[in-house]
Amino acid sequence: MNLLSFDIEEWYIEKEYYGGRKHRYAEFDKYWDDILNTLDELGIEATFFTLGKIAEEFPHVVKAIVGRGHELGCHSYRHMWLTKLRREEALKDTKSAIDALEQCAGVKVLGYRAPAFSIGEHNKWAFEVLKECGIEYDASVFPVQRDFGGFPSFKSDRPSIISYNGIEIKEFPIPVVKILGKEVVYSGGGYFRSFPLSYIRHKMKTTNYTMTYFHIGDFISEQKKMMTRQEYEIYFKEKGTLINRYKRYIKSNLGTVSAFDKLKSLFKSTEFMSLRQADKLIEWDKTEKIKIK
Repeated sequence: MNLLSFDIEEWYIEKEYYGGRKHRYAEFDKYWDDILNTLDELGIEATFFTLGKIAEEFPHVVKAIVGRGHELGCHSYRHMWLTKLRREEALKDTKSAIDALEQCAGVKVLGYRAPAFSIGEHNKWAFEVLKECGIEYDASVFPVQRDFGGFPSFKSDRPSIISYNGIEIKEFPIPVVKILGKEVVYSGGGYFRSFPLSYIRHKMKTTNYTMTYFHIGDFISEQKKMMTRQEYEIYFKEKGTLINRYKRYIKSNLGTVSAFDKLKSLFKSTEFMSLRQADKLIEWDKTEKIKIK
């Protein structure tokens, strides 16, 4: 099964950090319409992990997700990394996000993805927070090292059940592949933009599980400027060294020119489904249970 997911945050990030430039909103709306129309044409249902602030400040985005028959998931309230929050702050953030989304859409939110996949070795309590908030399945585990943490000790890159401190929650992790002996991700974001489409198609046809993840920003080809030190530190909550800012600059721009056409081509040659569709198909009582200490 190939799962299709999007992380929806750009409208809020633009308003919060860049003042709400009209040409940027127009770009987001253009690609948003193109994505939804393409999914309609091909009969594909996706999961859209969405910020609570999007529901409050850009409700047309949330209403379009539900109105077009897609699944609405939670992507936190303000796009703050869970690694930067204390447990009580994360609980408040998650409850606020779910409430905003459900009030706007009139549907129950069952799925969650942490901003920047920020659940890992040092904040496993996040799974307890999700369970307390009524989340039934999570898609935050990035089972390799990455800029903002990752979860390299996680023992599975297939749908599994996490057992932690007396609670259980279904998990849809990001799959990995081995290249030159190193485990890497290939199916979303900058990784999708970097790998040849032929390779991605091949992996999806020869494996029984793929989780994709995309952002509107993945498809905007206008060259993005390197962040100033202040912009970087405000957004990423870490030191804005030249190396850090240059790495982010490269990752933000790499492959954006052809990314949308590449994605549409993949849509036409590959079957996809949402997380809620997959949740109904998986025999969870037969899946691996991952016990986290």
